[in-house]
Amino acid sequence: MDKIDAADLKFLRPFYQFMSYLGQYEWRILVALLLIVGGIWLTVELTDEVLEGETHALDEQLLLALREAGDPRNPLGPPWFEEMMRDFTSLGGTGVLILLVTAVTSYLFLLKHYKNLVILLTAVLGGLLLSFLLKDLFDRPRPDLIVDTSAITSASFPSGHSLLAAATYLTLGSLMAQIQTRFRLKAFIILLAIFVMMLVGFSRVYLGVHWPSDVLAGWTIGVVWALLCWLGARWLHRSE
Repeated sequence: MDKIDAADLKFLRPFYQFMSYLGQYEWRILVALLLIVGGIWLTVELTDEVLEGETHALDEQLLLALREAGDPRNPLGPPWFEEMMRDFTSLGGTGVLILLVTAVTSYLFLLKHYKNLVILLTAVLGGLLLSFLLKDLFDRPRPDLIVDTSAITSASFPSGHSLLAAATYLTLGSLMAQIQTRFRLKAFIILLAIFVMMLVGFSRVYLGVHWPSDVLAGWTIGVVWALLCWLGARWLHRSE
C-alpha cells in the first residue's frame, strides 16, 4: 500500500479543526444547539397555532389583564409608569438600535476588531431582514381592541421590537462576556441582556401594540438567530 503523504490530507484540516473546536467547547455548543432546536420547534408550533386562530382567546385575555377593567384604553398603573414603558419600548426601536449599533461598530472598527464588527452587523441586519420577511409573509393585523393602531404600517407577527432586541442585545452581551474572565461577570452581562430583551417585549404588550404571541415569536426567533451568530463568533475566534 502506498504511503499517504500529509499533503494529501490537507482537505481534512478544516474538519479536524472543527472537531477540536467541538471538543473544547462541547457543553456550551450542546446547550446552544439544544436551545436552537427548541426555539425552532417552538416557533413552528406557535406559528401554526396563530395561523389557526388558536391563540386569539389567550392573547386577548392577557392583553386585557394589563388594562383597567372599566376602561381598557388605560393600562394598569400610574401615568408615569406608562410613560416609562414607552421609553423602554424604544430600546427595541429602529432609531435607538441604529444609534447603538453605529456607535459600537465604530468603536470595534477603531480597535480593528473586524470579526466582532461583522458578527454584530450580521446579527442586527439579519434580524431586521427576518422581521421584514416574516411580517410580510404572515401579515397579521395589529390588536385593535385597545388602542388605535391604524397609524402603524407594519404587520403584527412577529414583534419586530422583540426580535431585534433579542438578536442585538444578546449578541452584544455575548461579545462583552467573551472578554471577561470571571464567570460571575459573564453571567451578569448575559442576564442583563436577557432582562432588556424581556423588558422590550413586555412593553409592547403593555402598550397594546402587539399580541403576546407576537412577542413570544419575536423572542424565540431573535434568540435562535443570536445563538447562531454566537456559534459563528466562536468559530471565527477559534480560527485566529
